[in-house]
Amino acid sequence: MTTAPQRKWLIPVAFGILFFGLAPALSQLDYSFMPKGGKALLLEVLGSPPDDKDLRKLIEARRSQAEWRDAMAARVKTLSERELRTLAAYLAVNMPMPDPDRVVAKAAKPNELSAALSRDGRELAWNECQFCHSLFSSHLTQDRDDKAWLNMFQSPFHRGLKMTEQERQEFSHYSAINMPMKIEDVPMDLRF
Repeated sequence: MTTAPQRKWLIPVAFGILFFGLAPALSQLDYSFMPKGGKALLLEVLGSPPDDKDLRKLIEARRSQAEWRDAMAARVKTLSERELRTLAAYLAVNMPMPDPDRVVAKAAKPNELSAALSRDGRELAWNECQFCHSLFSSHLTQDRDDKAWLNMFQSPFHRGLKMTEQERQEFSHYSAINMPMKIEDVPMDLRF
């Protein structure tokens, strides 16, 4: 039988064990199950570390989505059609970058380059949608075109999101190309 002094520390210890036991499992949940976003695909295409001249040429260019798709298809043969469309949409929305010198300066370190580039649709969905509702029911299982995804931002609640117009366009393009996902491809912890 435990005494009163023993019970005082028993509950915090039990919660500590529970927390530290669950923390590794919870920390493994990330967005890698979702189709790659344009920034992730761009970083793969560029390689690590990217050639500064090649990077500068890409981030200073202004092209339509169709032009980017053709340019990337000619450059990279390993991307699927959906990945090409995702990358082209990201580049059409986000290029040219406003401060190419800053981006090129970050190119030597992959994490810094990633942080210098605009967020892609996968990052935006993961980081912005889950605060108020389930990512599964609000995003992953929805079948909408670009316009329908963009119109979602007109609802009173979504108008208040701290996303730029550029980010809203990126999110809409990514979602129209990559959603809906098959239910079995979504981790059980994120369903419903």
